[in-house]
Formats: sequence, C-alpha cells, structure tokens
Amino acid sequence: MKNLGVKPYLFPMPTYMIGTYNEDGSVDVMMMAWGGICAENMVALNLDEEHKTVANLKARGAFTLAVPSVETLAESDFLGTLSANKAPDKFARTGLTAERSSRVDAPVILEYPVTLECTVAEIQQQPYGVRVLGKIENVLADEKVLDEKGRVDAEKLGAFSFDQAGYGYFATGKKVGIAWKSGAPFLKK
Repeated sequence: MKNLGVKPYLFPMPTYMIGTYNEDGSVDVMMMAWGGICAENMVALNLDEEHKTVANLKARGAFTLAVPSVETLAESDFLGTLSANKAPDKFARTGLTAERSSRVDAPVILEYPVTLECTVAEIQQQPYGVRVLGKIENVLADEKVLDEKGRVDAEKLGAFSFDQAGYGYFATGKKVGIAWKSGAPFLKK
C-alpha cells in the first residue's frame, strides 16, 4: 500500500443539488458532494460559509435536495462551478425549470428525478464551515424512475457520483448484490 497522506478520498461521493430561493425570490441551485443521509428523516450538508446557498438556508429555513441524473450532468456541473454570489442568474442560464414546493419554501427542479423537500433543523458552525441538518418533509420522484412497487429504482435513476481524486463523474446504477443477503454465507461460519 502507498501512503497518500490526508485526502478526502472516500468513494463514491454523492452528487446532490441544493435548491433554495434568493432574497429576491429567484432560484439558486448548487451541486454539493459533502453530505448525505444521517438518519431516517434527516440529511446533513457540509458547506463553506461563503456559499450564497448558506445565506439562503439561513434566511428561508428550507431547501430541496435533489439527485441529478446523467441527463443533466452538464447543467449540474455548471451549477456547482459558478457561485451565485458572482452570477445571480446562474440557474436561468441552464434552461432547467423550477416550480415552488408545496411543502417547503424552496424550488423543485423538474428535470431532477428525485427531490427531498426539507426544512432546516439546525445549522452548526464548524471549523471547516457549516453543517446543515435538514428534516425530510417529503420525497418527490418522477414516475419514470419508479419500479412496479412505486419505489425508486437505482438502475432507472441514472445518478452519478463524484471522484475527488480524479475530478470525474461516474454513472451509477448497476446492481451488484442484495443488501443483507449477499453476505449471508458468512453467517453460517
């Protein structure tokens, strides 16, 4: 094994889109990779304090957290590249469409196949920035990514993950095992 030092090399890193409203009511969306599910009904987002999204989260107390698909990879990457502090119209540039959530004070981006509607439960100041804990109020899913039982089908979702080491995105979705069953033979030892 080669020693690489301290690096954020945990694989895969998720790609999520945080949707908020700016003070003028315009839509702000940013891609993030440092966060995820932290309880049955909670998400955790680790963000730099300087993001426009952080100011919006503090002001509005709500957000959406969407899973982008490879169909929207270019738009999603752009939304994670340019700061709304420098380009307030960045969402409009993408051509994506938004509608107001019926449950929280945040936008739902219609092109994203799965969206969690969340309220801000807590914002924690950390040495690296802020940790936002969000309570999931509802999940929206495009019917095209659901299986016959009405659950999100990872193979249909077309999600992608981020590679911090090589700065790439990788499509996910190939099923390679069954949770709580693939390791069952070891239970017999």
